[in-house]
Amino acid sequence: MTNSPDTRPTFDFNEKVARSFMDNASVAGGLHGYLGFETVDVGPGTMQGRFEVREELLTSFGNMHGGVLSAFCDHLLGTVCYPVMKKGQWAATTEFKINLTRPVSRGIVDGYATIETFGRTQAVVRIDVTNEGRIAAIAQGTVTIMDPRA
Repeated sequence: MTNSPDTRPTFDFNEKVARSFMDNASVAGGLHGYLGFETVDVGPGTMQGRFEVREELLTSFGNMHGGVLSAFCDHLLGTVCYPVMKKGQWAATTEFKINLTRPVSRGIVDGYATIETFGRTQAVVRIDVTNEGRIAAIAQGTVTIMDPRA
């Protein structure tokens, strides 16, 4: 089998923006703050997020609700783009698909987002979600990259 060519995009990476995602973990608000999502690593076109499985995030069957994992993927889908976008731009999720591959019921959930393509107006991102060393979900989505309003 031959190796496929490396077609990953290259980026102008803003270290200050990347650092702000990690520094602001303690003051996070909104849904990601309520769910306890934190950013643990950011690189050019990559981001790792994490959250702890809590009882209130589980269904009556003892497994994490798929909506929590979907929200986690959606959060990473957009935020991974900010350190590589131009100043003033913002990312809006256009669509994403998620495969929930294993139940999650305890421990830590890690998400690894990678920008697969990055253009002037859109990006495609893949997110691999792990729990206790196993893939729990795989997502892929598109974000629209918006310029600031004039």
